[in-house]
Amino acid sequence: MKDKEFYSKLFRLTLPISLQSLMLASVAAADTFMLGNVEQNMMSAVSLATQIQFVQNMIIFAAVGATSILGAQYWGKNDKRSVNDIFCLCLKVCGFVSFVFFALCVFCPQVLMSIFTNDSELNVIGCRYLRIAGWSYLLTGFIECYLTVMKISDKAKHSAAISSATVILNIILNAVFIFGLFGLPAMGVQGAALATLISRVIEFLWAVFISFRKDFISPDAKSLFSMNRTLALDFTKCALPLLGAGLLWGVGFTSYTAFMGHLGQAAAAANSIAAVVRDLVCCACNGIASAAGIIVGNELGAGNLEKGKKYGIRLAKISFVLGFASTFVMFALTPFVVHFLKLSQEAHGLLVGMMCIMAVYMIGRCVNTVIINGVFSAGGDTLFDMYSLAVCMWGIAVPLAFLGTFLFHWNVLVIYACTCLDEVGKIPWVLQHFRRYKWVKDLTR
Repeated sequence: MKDKEFYSKLFRLTLPISLQSLMLASVAAADTFMLGNVEQNMMSAVSLATQIQFVQNMIIFAAVGATSILGAQYWGKNDKRSVNDIFCLCLKVCGFVSFVFFALCVFCPQVLMSIFTNDSELNVIGCRYLRIAGWSYLLTGFIECYLTVMKISDKAKHSAAISSATVILNIILNAVFIFGLFGLPAMGVQGAALATLISRVIEFLWAVFISFRKDFISPDAKSLFSMNRTLALDFTKCALPLLGAGLLWGVGFTSYTAFMGHLGQAAAAANSIAAVVRDLVCCACNGIASAAGIIVGNELGAGNLEKGKKYGIRLAKISFVLGFASTFVMFALTPFVVHFLKLSQEAHGLLVGMMCIMAVYMIGRCVNTVIINGVFSAGGDTLFDMYSLAVCMWGIAVPLAFLGTFLFHWNVLVIYACTCLDEVGKIPWVLQHFRRYKWVKDLTR
């Protein structure tokens, strides 16, 4: 705690990034709680429908993750030209991905919803949401590129301000459109989708406008229509393992939601609420993981390998403290969460059980997020995440949950516990890999 420089930078980065993560999670929470007070099936359908954007985000985060890794190191080296080239490459990749998901959600929503539920009512409600919300997915990739570059270029507070303000607007518009305030008709799920679309448009315009200010990085027209082949190769080497890990993790989590959707409306409702609470509690570890990637990456890119290693070890210890604190928070939140929602008796009982299981899961989630997504990624060690997910999630958790759902017909809470096995189970493997220090690398040229 005597290293004031380290902790000053950690808090300066963590607070705005955690706030940004909290505000983004608050949108899902607002959708869940507002729609849950209108009708349980509306809440469940939107929770299932947003899994499509979750998969989109996994692909986009591979590109912005590579941008963050390389950008943080080149920023530490004070090479702004290379940071701009990486930014433009990220915009091209994310723009293509966003267009694909926009087209699928707007023109083929029935096919997508049938993946997550066999309930015809939930399918119809989810399609109504996707036809409007899908237009916002067209902007998602561009927005994430701009916000990521702000974080790595010491403008994290501006990134957080943009996200926070537009999230607050989204929540206000949610209430207006869902419940029909100020004389407007109550629109239900379509109102939630419209609120998301309006907020995303404003967030995109704000991010583009602020990027032209002095000391901010805006995309260079020449770089947008050309390619730095050396950086493109480095970008691909970082992005492909991140994409593999992101798809394994994203499709795995989406599978968990699909399993719950096939276990009935009560299980789907309880799982959607537990997921929102999990995302809210995870905001702190997401913030520290992002800050860890930038802090360690800056030192490694500047050639200070021993200092970067020391910071990585310190952040690993912090991750355990954060994990146990998150467990306590999850237990403390449980009675408040179940009290303020209109749920069936079955859904109420399932939610209490899921929250208790989630409390133990949070230890693994915090440790793995900070070390794998923060420290390992800072030095370009991105393959480990893909391997660990292939073994722990797809070799253990997903098969057990699948068999429990469709073959053995286990109790819902037993199946839910299977979906949480991977994070806790891979902690020893993560620590063993951490001590090899393969992540202590300078990636700049």
